[in-house]
Amino acid sequence: MAKEKTKAEEKKGSYSAADITVLEGLEAVRRRPGMYIGTTGSDGLHHLIWEIFDNSRDEAMGGFCDDIEVVLLPGNIIRVTDNGRGIPVDIHKATKVSALETIMTTLHAGGKFGGEGYKVSGGLHGVGASVVNALSTFMRAEVHRDGASHVQEYAKGKKKAAVKKIGSSKLHGSVISFTPDPEIFTTTIDFDFDKVVNHLREQAYLVKALRITIIDARKSTAKLPEPGKVFYMRDSLSDCPSQTFYFEGGLRSFISFQNRYQKPVHKNIFYIEKEYTNPSGGPNDTINVEIALQYVDDISSRVFPFANNIYNPEQGTHITGFRTALTRSLNAYGRKSGALKESEENLTGDDVLEGLTAIVSVKLREIQFEGQTKAKLGSVEARGAVETVFSEAFAMFLEESPDDARAIVGKSILALKARKAAKAAKDSVLRKGALEGFGLPGKLADCQSKEAEESEVFIVEGDSAGGSAKQGRDRRTQAILPLRGKILNVERARLDKMLASQEIKHLILALGTAIGDIFDISKLRYHKIIIATDADVDGAHIRTLLLTLFYRHFKPVIEGGYLYIAQPPLYKIKRGKEVLYAYSDEEKMKLLGKDADSAIEGEGEEGAEVPSDAEAMEGMEEEVATSGKGGASGKIRIQRYKGLGEMNPEELWETTMNPTNRVLKQVSIDDASDADRVFDILMGEDVTSRKSFIQSNAKLANLDI
Repeated sequence: MAKEKTKAEEKKGSYSAADITVLEGLEAVRRRPGMYIGTTGSDGLHHLIWEIFDNSRDEAMGGFCDDIEVVLLPGNIIRVTDNGRGIPVDIHKATKVSALETIMTTLHAGGKFGGEGYKVSGGLHGVGASVVNALSTFMRAEVHRDGASHVQEYAKGKKKAAVKKIGSSKLHGSVISFTPDPEIFTTTIDFDFDKVVNHLREQAYLVKALRITIIDARKSTAKLPEPGKVFYMRDSLSDCPSQTFYFEGGLRSFISFQNRYQKPVHKNIFYIEKEYTNPSGGPNDTINVEIALQYVDDISSRVFPFANNIYNPEQGTHITGFRTALTRSLNAYGRKSGALKESEENLTGDDVLEGLTAIVSVKLREIQFEGQTKAKLGSVEARGAVETVFSEAFAMFLEESPDDARAIVGKSILALKARKAAKAAKDSVLRKGALEGFGLPGKLADCQSKEAEESEVFIVEGDSAGGSAKQGRDRRTQAILPLRGKILNVERARLDKMLASQEIKHLILALGTAIGDIFDISKLRYHKIIIATDADVDGAHIRTLLLTLFYRHFKPVIEGGYLYIAQPPLYKIKRGKEVLYAYSDEEKMKLLGKDADSAIEGEGEEGAEVPSDAEAMEGMEEEVATSGKGGASGKIRIQRYKGLGEMNPEELWETTMNPTNRVLKQVSIDDASDADRVFDILMGEDVTSRKSFIQSNAKLANLDI
């Protein structure tokens, strides 16, 4: 008798060769785009430009190109032109088709795996151009070389026709045009011109004497030129917004640019560029090391790592070598010069980083990154190369520039003393906090839930708003932390001074992550931290101070998506028994409709106690007679809120705290270096730069005067 199969056996038997899917061509890229460009959001969209630009930049790194043009055209078309050697168009022996077609339609095909095509390049996997092709509804490659011009067009990774010769040409180089596929990306296809400019400016610093032009022609009537008709478009687009970069100073110029709003601690910028000979030989027998640095009067550090001109936000082996050499060199000089006393401990890696602006750039023939997005360098040879080259050059710099050396070592010793003072203050806060309500401040009205994933804390301004929020909240998941007045501006404050601030101390204890070198994001007690301040100038200032605190000392909270800004309404509108809330003047006008011209609004009195709903209307609102539905007479009452404390608990819950109705803005860091610059300007001590920034951006401000 046949034995009945068990469920486990049935499941096991269902998996066969028929279940294996083979993706042909570039279909794998379209199915899993995040594997190749990191994300299908805004960063991934811009990554398409970087991939095509990097191919042109690699030509420049090899000395074959000195002029690159990037144009943003109407219809989401990006056009990148370089005067390099031009992509080969002859027949490839293995694929039996043009090398151009092979590169554009085949993964892992390119001139960067071997041979003499590229001694140094940013490309690693040979997938850049083909990935962009796969994720574009339209792509065209136009090549000028060997006295002729050729063209081929593609759609979603597939060629439309064979490579075609379109005429003779005295030019040399490549023109790549593409349109991203909106079906792939989760964001609207909208390139950020400032983001493109900032990224390509960076590249211009890294490749000396390379001219890079970026043109925004999206609002023009310009069209993509016919193949072979126009090489560079800059002359015909001279009326469009554009930026051109060309730097002879290279990394020195980069350091000056990064420190333009800072006060240098020493005059001379350290710089070294040297070819390092690897004693182990191998494919990376020589490694180019280029480093520039300068200390400024600040407590933050800015270290920019690059490998083959690719920015590595997660750093890597080259930064490990740099930090080791920097710490050892400054300790050695400090002991030798007597600046570091025998009784004093050595400088740590954190001490020597304080106030440092540095750029570390390495170039290797065979380079290893962790992932296609190249966020972290993995090449082990880079560590030894950087450590050796930098140690020798920096030791010589310190000996030959005694004034600069004294200033740098003095800056690091000051950081050491501040670190010890901050540690004592931090330990005191933690010890004291552990004795007070298990580490939670008394002003915190905590939630009942102990699950961080469902818990949220509202940081509110003052006791009045705190009172309303505590009464109106959902006690199970919502905590309230009222702050008294404006917290300390931490932009230039050391940890010991910060911890002397009662309000900051309360916030640290409430979050549960600690701060400084013992910060632990896994101990965050709330996965929604909501800043809820008043809709006036003081409220905006308090919000900015809190954002500065989080950016400088709790950045993982922002990066994890845990920080939000509440959006309370500006107006309460009562039409008979109907109650509506407007979050902007535009929304108020839309809700009032034909009654807008006759409406007269009132405001709440600052500092008033929280009134009841009936009291809130008296003396704080104006009644406007209107015609109701069906000709019946009705009244419109408009209340203008300026502070959360003017709302009674029910109003605050309904408009600002109820997850069903509320509007929250999630705080993110789209461009960390640009955010860093803005905080330096707005919260630092450079009054001239702050004044210039305010004057330049005054028209963008939404003031409530």
